[in-house]
Formats: sequence, structure tokens, C-alpha cells
Amino acid sequence: MTVSDSGPRVPSGGPTERYTPSQDDGASDRHAPSQDDGATESRTLSLDDGDIHVCQDGPRDAPALLLVHGSASSLRSWDAMVPLLAGRHHVIRIDLLGHGRSGKPDDRSYATPDQARRVGEALDRLGIEHAVVAGHSSGGVVATALAELRPGLVDALALINTGPSLEAYIPQEPLPLDPARWPPEDEQILRFGRTAFSRPDFEVPRELVDEVRLMTFHTLTTTMRETTEYLRQRALPERLASLGKPLLVLFGADDGRWRSSSAADYKVVPDARVELLPGLGHTPILEDPHHTATLLLDFTTRRR
Repeated sequence: MTVSDSGPRVPSGGPTERYTPSQDDGASDRHAPSQDDGATESRTLSLDDGDIHVCQDGPRDAPALLLVHGSASSLRSWDAMVPLLAGRHHVIRIDLLGHGRSGKPDDRSYATPDQARRVGEALDRLGIEHAVVAGHSSGGVVATALAELRPGLVDALALINTGPSLEAYIPQEPLPLDPARWPPEDEQILRFGRTAFSRPDFEVPRELVDEVRLMTFHTLTTTMRETTEYLRQRALPERLASLGKPLLVLFGADDGRWRSSSAADYKVVPDARVELLPGLGHTPILEDPHHTATLLLDFTTRRR
């Protein structure tokens, strides 16, 4: 779940752990997701300017696939996708600084290029030399910045409901953000979180509500402002067109936060594959993880 992603109305090393991720149904077509029954490896990497929590799934000798979450979210937003992808990929998820179980310092930069730099450093620590990078919502903005900073590391990009520019943003009723009354009440978070889904009765996962409450007022609002600034400086399609990276764009046709018609803006990127997903909103990775994983695997498989 993301609180805004563009934020145009926002006010101015640990031990290794293991847990079993959630599962989803399989499929029979050629690029269908396969189940991975292995446990998730969870660890915290101490970088020079912050502790970064990472999770790894799947065979370590399989092609690396990095999943980047959106604003006011965490790597838990990918939980339903992981078992569908880890049968064919070394799946890596990262809590960006200020999110999830990563550090939340008030004296570090949350600018998008700095978030991308930390992601690259984390992959270096893990020994990853090449990866396909998928980002959901503003996670796609960080993925784009990573490709700009480290083109030799990023082999291809997949953006899922990532608004291409600020012009594509649909104004929202803002989540009340008051440092004196932080964190927000659960019902406030849930009310806004429901705008990320096409069905009004979709049950927002409890763990994602908890992740918002774990953030600080500073890290949430600063991250959102910095995402807005990155998009203001230059639209994503323009940035991507000059990189020459294979690109997949998936966009829920019923997205209530970014105009789904704006997905066509990415067609300026040579050979970009752009697909609208009927009946889905801003968060296909939760609304229909199986179909989303199938499309992502088809993209990564065709590249090999």
C-alpha cells in the first residue's frame, strides 16, 4: 500500500532469520509461476548511512530478480508474489531506508538517487552482479534511478503501476499527517489504503497497515516529497528512453491514483512492452498476484 507515491499534497547488521512466506496457486501455461517451498532468508545489512533489511528466496544460482516496494510500504507487499517467482529466480526484496525493518534515521538523505544507491550497495554486499529489477508504484521510480546510477547492474526493468510523470497523478484526499498525532489511527490508514484497490471490499492486509505505523513522520513525508521532486525534474519515460534497457510496464486499468491511460507514455521507450490489466487497481501484486507473476515471468523468460 502506498500513501501517495507522488505526494503532491504532503506537508512540508542483524542476525539471519527464517520464516515461511505465504503461498498462492500454480498454473499450467508455459510461463506460469511455479511454487517455491523454501524458507525466506532475512538479514540486515549495515551500510555506511543506514541499516537495510533484505530478504532472499529461491535458488541462489538462478537469475536475480529484485523487487522494490512503493512509498509507505515494505517488502511485505510482495509476499504473495514471492512463492510464484522463486521457483525460477533468486528473488531479492529490500526494505528501503525509512521503511519496514530498515533503519529510520532522521539525519540521512531520502532522495530517490540515494535510495537507489543504497539498493545497489546492498546488491553488491549480496554478490549480485546483474539483476532484473521490478518496482511497484514509487518503487518503480527507485528502480529507474538504480538503472541510471548502475546501468551495468540492471539488465531490465519492470514497472507496475508506476506513474510516468506528475501529470498522471489523480489528486487524492490526503491521509491526515500530523507529527503531534503520529502514527495515524488504523481506520485512517485503512480508508486511504482502500484507494489502492479496484474493489471497495478488498481487505487491506493487516501487516501493511502495521508497516505504515512503524514509519516515522519524518521518513514518510520526506520520502514522498523526494519522489515528487524526482518526477518533477524529469519524467520517467524520458529517463528510460536513453538507457536502452528492456522494459515491461504493467498497469491496473482501474488505478485510482494514477491515470491508467498514462501507461502509454512509456511507449517512447524503444521496444517497451506495455500492458493494461482489466479489473485491477493500483496494486496488482496483491489484487491478482498470480496473473501479475505470470506476466513478469514471461518477460524475464523471453530475455534469456
